[in-house]
Amino acid sequence: MEHNHSHVHNHSGQNNIKVAFFLNLAFTLLEIAGGLWTNSMAILSDALHDLGDSISLAMAWYLQKFSQRGPDERFSYGYARFSLLGALINSFILVAGCVLVLTKTIPRILRPEALNPKGMLVFAILGVVINGVAVLRLRKGSSLNEKVVFWHLLEDVLGWAAILIVSIVLMFVNLPILDPILSIIITVYVLYNVVKNLKNVLNVFLQGVPKDLSIREIEQEIMEKTDVLSVHHTHIWSLEGQKNLLTTHVTVQDGAEQQRIIALKERIKDLMKEKGISHVTIEFEFASEDCKDTHCE
Repeated sequence: MEHNHSHVHNHSGQNNIKVAFFLNLAFTLLEIAGGLWTNSMAILSDALHDLGDSISLAMAWYLQKFSQRGPDERFSYGYARFSLLGALINSFILVAGCVLVLTKTIPRILRPEALNPKGMLVFAILGVVINGVAVLRLRKGSSLNEKVVFWHLLEDVLGWAAILIVSIVLMFVNLPILDPILSIIITVYVLYNVVKNLKNVLNVFLQGVPKDLSIREIEQEIMEKTDVLSVHHTHIWSLEGQKNLLTTHVTVQDGAEQQRIIALKERIKDLMKEKGISHVTIEFEFASEDCKDTHCE
C-alpha cells in the first residue's frame, strides 16, 4: 500500500515538472521571437535565462522519472536519490543565476537605462500568466526536487510581476531606477529561500538525521513503551527527503523467547511508522552478549 502511494506521488511530481518544462520552453521560444521582433536586448537576455531554466527543468523531469525505478543489484534502495540529485544540481544553477542577475542589475542602479514600458507590459503579463500556471502546479509538491523547481519558477513569476509594476509606473513617471531596485529585492528573496532549501538537500545527501526526528527521543520512547533493556547504536537518515530509514541495536533479557523477540520487533516498527520511518532494521542482542560493533557503547 505504501509503495503504491509513493508511486502515485512520484508520478504526480513527474507530471508537474513536465508541465512546467513545456510551459517554460514555449515561453522561451516566444521571448526569442519577441526579442528579435522588438530588437530588445533585455528581452533576448531574459530569453537566454529562460532557456537555461528549460534545460534545468528537462533535467529535473528526467531525474524525477528515473527516480521511480525500483531496487536492483546496482542500487539496492532503488533510484529515489536521483530525484535528489536533480534538486541539488538545480539549486546550484539557481544560485549561480541569482548571482548573475545581481551582477548585471546592481550597476543599473548607478546608471539607469531607458526602457520601453509598453513592450515590458505585454511580456510581463505573458510571463506572469505562463510561469504562474507552472508555479501553481508545483506549489503542493513535497519532493525536494519539486520544491527547488518551484523556487526556480517563482523567481521568474516575481521577476515578471516586478516588470509589470514598473512598466505601469513608467507610463506615468520616468523613474527607470525602479527596475533594478525591484529586481535586486526579488533576487535576494529568492536566493535566501534557495539557500535554505539547499541546506535541506545537502543534509539528506550527507545522510544527516531528518530535522523533525531525534535519535535521543526515539531511543527513549522505545525504552518507555517496551520492556527492552537498552537501545543503542541508532542511525536515522532519509533516502530522498521523504522516505526515512532507521537501524538500531536493542538489548533484551537472556533467554528471551523467539515469539517475544518477534513481538518486540513488530512493536518497535509500529512506533517508528507513527514517526514516518518506513524502513526499520533492528539487531537484537542479549544482556550477556558483547556488542561486536566498535561504535556501540
